[in-house]
Formats: sequence, structure tokens, C-alpha cells
Amino acid sequence: MTRREFAAAAAGATLARGAGKRPNIVLFLADDLGWADVSCFGSRDIRTPNVDAMARGGVRFPRYYCNAPECTPTRTALLTGRYQQRVGGMECAIGVGNVGRYDDAEWLQKRGELGLPATETTFAKILRRSGYDTACFGKWHLGYSEKFRPSQHGFDEYVAILGGNADYFTHREEDGTLTLYKNDKPLDRKGYATDIFADEAIAWLKRRGGKPFFLYVPFTAPHTPIQDPDGFDSKTGTAPVQQKNRKIYAKMVERLDARMGDVLHQLRAMGQEENTIVLFLSDNGGDPNGDNGPLRGRKSSLWEGGIRVPLVMRWPGHLPEDRTNTQVTLSMDLAPTLLHAAAVPAPSGVRFDGMDVLDIAAGKREPQKRTVFWRYKRMGNVRKAVREGDVKLVIDNGEEELHDLAHDEREEHNLLPGAAGDAARLKKLLAAWEVDVMAPRLRPFRPGPG
Repeated sequence: MTRREFAAAAAGATLARGAGKRPNIVLFLADDLGWADVSCFGSRDIRTPNVDAMARGGVRFPRYYCNAPECTPTRTALLTGRYQQRVGGMECAIGVGNVGRYDDAEWLQKRGELGLPATETTFAKILRRSGYDTACFGKWHLGYSEKFRPSQHGFDEYVAILGGNADYFTHREEDGTLTLYKNDKPLDRKGYATDIFADEAIAWLKRRGGKPFFLYVPFTAPHTPIQDPDGFDSKTGTAPVQQKNRKIYAKMVERLDARMGDVLHQLRAMGQEENTIVLFLSDNGGDPNGDNGPLRGRKSSLWEGGIRVPLVMRWPGHLPEDRTNTQVTLSMDLAPTLLHAAAVPAPSGVRFDGMDVLDIAAGKREPQKRTVFWRYKRMGNVRKAVREGDVKLVIDNGEEELHDLAHDEREEHNLLPGAAGDAARLKKLLAAWEVDVMAPRLRPFRPGPG
């Protein structure tokens, strides 16, 4: 342990002694789950009793946004607490087989640098340095190479799908490559992916001692391929792929919910339920298999349906029960929020873009107006958005729309050109943000913003 790590751990221990026992953290992340794909957010055809019970015992955030409309960038922001643009090359999902899907990512891929560098500080690293046990069981999607894996980002143990799209039973990508790994070694294990991740999480919990822990469970479900959890065919070694089959998709979500329930049951059996912060969220809006309810757009778009997703947070005795909080919240807010809850300070020099929303969630402060930004790139697509208060500007491949979300949540009424002044002001803010978040590692390739 370095001097800095020792100092951070000592400071965390001092804060913990002053604040009482440090809480455990369990973070469940669904993959491509739509706004209306859980009961407590309006689903009428999918039953999610465990997510619903979390919501009754905690706080729902109907204005929670992912930092991007796809997997990799949101996961980058979630773990680092910063805009993913600061990392460089992580503005869209890394393609199957470690493929860069836009110019910055392609440039990094050719140099063997496509992934989340170990030089980045994740909140898992900070928690581990302060004395937490840490583990990741699920989908990683932040780089295939060993230097980008969970073991380099603060996780003591992991079992993970490295890429973004693997068969639920063979755990192989389309070209047959096995992408299920355990602690940096390939793992050829039979079973449905959701069950494997839940079983690993439960087994890990059973091995815990007296230290606080952070358990990260980023399920692959209900991302494609759409496969029946109970549809395994011994002749093929997998289950048929049934894209756009809503009934099978519903079974995938319900299996995810049931296995979350098993993990939560283990917490209760350990006597740790009251001392554990539990979160449930999705990495982006639903694809054509999912349901984004009244919201416009879907995965890969910056309309509300592409970036607004369910968030539920429960912490018995610290957060109110059965409440809705209207704070505009992003993926990158969870890192500073959870570190605050754990009484763990960020190391010197680490600055988050995310906002600590713990006191707002607890009802100690009113929701705050804020200005937040998005930029998404894939192939020739460049999409940008800024939300200032309730006003949102979207620039979709050069086409501009302005909406007042307080009165037009569905984004049906474009206020342009009648509000050209507002649009110009927001574009100026967006341009300044793009300069601010320029990634140092891209400077040899892209010296300017954009």
C-alpha cells in the first residue's frame, strides 16, 4: 500500500468511527432495460416483485439519466464519477471482438488502448483502499485486454462477460470466442448467465467476514440475444434466439428480478440488510425489445427514451420509504453519493463531475437545478444534448430540437425557431463543455474538441 492509499484508508476509518458502522453497498445494473420494464415504473406485462419491494422500502428517481444511451460509456461514468469523454474513446459501446466504432475508438484500438485505463480512479478502487471487500459479477464491457479488466479497477474478485453481447448459455460471442472470465482466466461453465452471476454473488457474500463490502452485479439481461432462461436445448448447447419476442424478454427480466431477490435474501440471512445500501438501475434505455413507456426514442438516441431509466435506492434507517425524488440524477452521481454514504473521502487530486445526491435522497435538501451534458458517437452518428433546468436541447446529427420537459416530457413540441435565443445560449454552454472534457490521451489524434 502506498502512502497515499494508507492515508485514504486511515481517513476513511476515522470518518467511519465518527459516523458509526460503515454500510455495505450492493449495486444491481440491468442491461438495456426500458423505462417501463419494471412494475414500479409502469410495466403492465412484467412482474418485478423484488424491485418493487425495494421501491416501497426506498426512493425512486423518475428523473434519473444514464450518462449515455449505450453500455460502455455509461459504465465508464458510473465507476469513475466523471463524464466518460474525459477518458477518451469510450463514447459508444466497444464492439464485439474489441472493435472501435468511431474514429477516436478506432485510433485507440489500433494501438491496443481501447478500454478503461488503469490510471483512472474508480470508486471501487477508493472503497478497497479504505478497507472494503469488493467484487464484480456480471457484464464488464470496459475493455477486453487484461490491463482493462475488473482486477485493474478495484475489484478483489470477478466473474464477468468481458464484451457486450454473448450467448446466455455458451457465454461466447458471435465468432465463438469465450468471453466469460474469472479473475483474468477464461471460465467455461455451463448455465444461464443471470443464474451464474447471482450464484457467484451469493457465494461471495457467504464468505464475507467483518469488513464492509461493495458488491457490483451488472447483469447482462435483458440485452440481446433474447433467449428463454428455461429454453436450453441439449442438442444445440444453447437456447434459440427470439428477437422481438416480448414474452421471452419478460421472462428474462423476471428471472433477473428473482435472482436479485435471492441475493437480497442472502443479505437478510447474514443480518446485513439494515446496514446495506442497495441500488437498482439500467445502463441505458430499452432497445426494440424493451418498453420505454411514454418517452420518445430508445437505446442509442439522446431523446428521453434513450437515456432516462429506472433508479431505485434503499438504505433502511437513512433514506425514507416509498418516496419519489425529482432530482435530475446521472450515472456519474453515484460514485460521490456512495462514497459519502460510506464516509470515505476521495483521494487528493480526484475530482468528480457527478453530484453527491445523498442528502437530497434523504430529504435533507431540496432537489437542485443543474446543467448536464451528453455526447454520443457511433460510426457517422454524432448526437449531443444539454439539459438546463427543464429545458433540453438535442442536436441529432445536425438537426436541432428544443423542448421544455416540465410541460412536454414526451418531446413532441419543438420550441424552435421561436426560442432561438435559448438554443444559442445552450449551444454555447455545450461548446464550452466539449472543450472542458477533452481527453488528454486523444490529443495526438484530436487536438481540438468535438
